[in-house]
This record gives sequence, structure tokens and C-alpha cells, in this order.
Amino acid sequence: QVQLVESGGGLVQAGGSLRLSCVASIKISSINIMGWYRQAPGNQRELVAAIVLGGSTTYADSVKGRFTISRDNAKNTVNLQMNSLKPEDTASYYCNAKTPAFGSWGQGTQVTVSS
Repeated sequence: QVQLVESGGGLVQAGGSLRLSCVASIKISSINIMGWYRQAPGNQRELVAAIVLGGSTTYADSVKGRFTISRDNAKNTVNLQMNSLKPEDTASYYCNAKTPAFGSWGQGTQVTVSS
């Protein structure tokens, strides 16, 4: 298993930016897929963005062109740069790590975008 700790959430006005970070307790170079998910009240948890070991990325259609996921293997960190935020981006954001052996979640960080 791996411990994941998210940070960087907060309150921001529409059009603003936030950068979320997820620090892993093990080398992320050993983790196949790192991703960010979000869950708003009353909604299911949904994939926002993911990055694989080779560097390929995938994004939800709703965030394409606004969010960027990146991984820093030296710091065992995965970041999510969120620009042009919208009120509908308001949610708890969770970091996720997947390998053939396990999947782990962080505790989540709240992002609130005011209109």
C-alpha cells in the first residue's frame, strides 16, 4: 500500500487557478497510474485526470484545456494545475494510485469555486 497526502485546495473565484499536490509515501516511479478524482455532494466520484508511468495523460472532457496533470518522480509528487476554474469544478478532490497489487486513495482536499 501507499499513503497519499493531498494539499493545495481552497476557495477561489471563477476564472482563478489552483494547484493541487499529492505526495506519495513510496517512489511513484513504481506506480503504474496516478490520478485525480473528484466528488461533489450528491454525485459519484469521477476521474478528472490520470498519468501513467510512460507519461501519457488522460482528462475528463469537462477539464480538457484547463487542467494539467504532471508527475515529479524525484519528489514522489503528482500535481494537478487547474486554470480557468468554474463553479462546477467545486468538489472534494482525491489522489489515487494504482498498481497490479493495490489501489490507494488520499484523504481528499476541498476545492470551492465561487461565481
